[in-house]
Amino acid sequence: MRYIGYARVSTLDQSLDLQLDALHRAGCQTVYRDEGVSGAMRDREGLAAALHDIQSGDQLVTWRLDRLGRSLRHLIEVVQLINDKGAEFKSLSEAIDTSSAGGRLVFHIFGSMAEFERDLISDRTRAGQQAAKARGVHVGRRPKLTGAQVAHASVMIGTGQHTVSSMANVLRVDRTTLWRALKRCETPFSR
Repeated sequence: MRYIGYARVSTLDQSLDLQLDALHRAGCQTVYRDEGVSGAMRDREGLAAALHDIQSGDQLVTWRLDRLGRSLRHLIEVVQLINDKGAEFKSLSEAIDTSSAGGRLVFHIFGSMAEFERDLISDRTRAGQQAAKARGVHVGRRPKLTGAQVAHASVMIGTGQHTVSSMANVLRVDRTTLWRALKRCETPFSR
């Protein structure tokens, strides 16, 4: 049996050292890695290479379950692909080993709990944004143009001193940005 490791960090300033040390201690001769790659990305060069290399009787080992994938669906797809090749999956931190029925059960439970937690975080974020909007707080990116800039642009365009394109150049924004701002402010010109 070969132990094939897989390590991933989301940003380039993060270090793989902790994961690599754990994988080597677990007996992984080969370790594939992805650096600066989100777990939400399905196409990962290191993971693809590890899945291509794995053969019947091998075991793919990760430091933690979330290093393999961010969604339950993707985790299950990857583990199923590993199983279809006659290989197994092992997560060191969660002590999940799909070579046993109990390990497969624990894998599904942990994966479900991780997805549930991400959904809760997403729900709380949306609720917070809605509450902020109800209080009149702007949610999202700050507008590129101030109200005074939009009003000035409306006057300059309305009096024929500038076109939308030339005024957008003066304000150093894209033409469509200026159009949207004029429309939001419902200037006579934007109708």
